[in-house]
Amino acid sequence: MKILHIDASSKFHQWSNSRALGRFFLQQLQKGGVDIEVDYLDVTDDIQPHVSAEFAQATYTPVDQRTAQMHDVLAPSDAMCQRVMEADALVCAMPMYNWTIPSTFKTFIDTITRTGITYDLLPDGTTVGKLGDKKVIFITTRGADLREGTQYSWMDAMTPVLKASFAFIGVDAPQFVDAQPLQFTAAEERDAALVRAHAELSHLAAQWAVEYGLNQQIQYA
Repeated sequence: MKILHIDASSKFHQWSNSRALGRFFLQQLQKGGVDIEVDYLDVTDDIQPHVSAEFAQATYTPVDQRTAQMHDVLAPSDAMCQRVMEADALVCAMPMYNWTIPSTFKTFIDTITRTGITYDLLPDGTTVGKLGDKKVIFITTRGADLREGTQYSWMDAMTPVLKASFAFIGVDAPQFVDAQPLQFTAAEERDAALVRAHAELSHLAAQWAVEYGLNQQIQYA
């Protein structure tokens, strides 16, 4: 299984819960017998360009009509889309910053949302995503408790934007493991949040391992 493993925390590795949880999930996959090949991307180091007027013009210009300059503008996006398309699964680990996703992960989304590559624009104006064959998990960490029924649950802008962005490119049922609360609470609740997250990740890793085993049996039957 080829996995594009994405980290988006601005914290150093030893201080980041989301980075640690992402590594934990990959370790659990390996323990479950999944043969993984990891393509690692840290979007805080490899920051994708913001959308520019030149990018917008180039991406909506038919390929055979693009100038050399347009191809140059789209080259980083072309390369990133290729990495995504080659992966069997995406493991995306990130903290919540001010109620939503880190800006560096937003530029990653902008980079891979490409007409004719990750989605098709049909003549009637509708779109069809092309990443429906990808397994995607979002491992998120939140300072406050935004679970359903809590006082801050209505302020979770992170989950909707991730679901909408990836549904547009064909990922209809991404999986979520949200570690919360990890800051604005007592130490006991922070510890409990991490225990829950590890348990959920272990459970999902076991599910992926079973599915991987079944796929291998079908492939070599």
